[in-house]
Amino acid sequence: MAGTPSKNRKRTGPKKQPPRGNPQKSHEPRDPRHIEKATSRDWIGAARLRTLPLAVTPILIGTGAAHLVDGLFHWVIALFCLIVSVSLQIGVNYANDYSDGIRGTDDHRVGPARLTASRKAKPRTVLLVALAFFAIAAIAGLALVIRTQQWWLLAVGAVCILAAWFYTGGKRPYGYYGLGELFVFVFFGLVATAGTTFVQVLSVPQEAWFGGAGAGFLACAVLLANNLRDIDQDRTAGKRTLTVLIGRRWTQVLFTVFVLAPFGIAAFLAVFYPIAWLTLMVLLAALPAILIGWTYRLPKELLVALALTSLTSIAYGAALCWAFIG
Repeated sequence: MAGTPSKNRKRTGPKKQPPRGNPQKSHEPRDPRHIEKATSRDWIGAARLRTLPLAVTPILIGTGAAHLVDGLFHWVIALFCLIVSVSLQIGVNYANDYSDGIRGTDDHRVGPARLTASRKAKPRTVLLVALAFFAIAAIAGLALVIRTQQWWLLAVGAVCILAAWFYTGGKRPYGYYGLGELFVFVFFGLVATAGTTFVQVLSVPQEAWFGGAGAGFLACAVLLANNLRDIDQDRTAGKRTLTVLIGRRWTQVLFTVFVLAPFGIAAFLAVFYPIAWLTLMVLLAALPAILIGWTYRLPKELLVALALTSLTSIAYGAALCWAFIG
């Protein structure tokens, strides 16, 4: 009798491979025709305007500290420092959009949608925009080097750009290993402030270092608020930020310390520069940010804490600048 076909016989085939990248990433096919192209509003949003005050704060403090040395205002040099700082901040924001997007880390983020992850813009285009802003920072920095004739500053500028890129870029981004806050404190706090003072007066008084530390702490607080908002998504995607490593409760504690520490520095400086007491008025924005950090129920509420902390930063910088100038 000839063999009858078995309807229940299982067909063997290649084994299914486990999905790669972000486990939360949707693997349903998307029709490119149904994906809207990025608008100018999307590109502006990707620049993350909430973070730009962090680029202004060290310039304010550094310029005020420079005034202590020679009593002059070096407006043109300060403006070029501002161009360098803001361009680096925008560049790193677009670079993060690109790097996190191609890794799948941003597929389920809580904050505003990213260009790369939403597929509204090609990854290559986002990368080119990031590199364009890094180039603007490099050109403005080169002008400062030529003006001051301090050629060793070229190496400092190169390190700053590399630090901006490797935050989430490259094979082993340090932002994925809990080192983001350390680099932010160093580069967007100490280096940016002391560098602003140095290119104006070719010296760095201790006031610039104290003020730079205050700016750095607030920049770290903004980063913590951002990472606390995305803690669940980052943990699932394998992005080991400091928040993922120490957990939610210790992040809230550290966020509080980072927000309040600058005011301790300002209180010390107020002994020598009484106007610095005005920085305490900035607590009107800082304390609500801390309260939200401890009482939030939905991650999106931390967007308000992030914005308030960023506002605290620029107001703090303005108050210290006034104290040094006055």
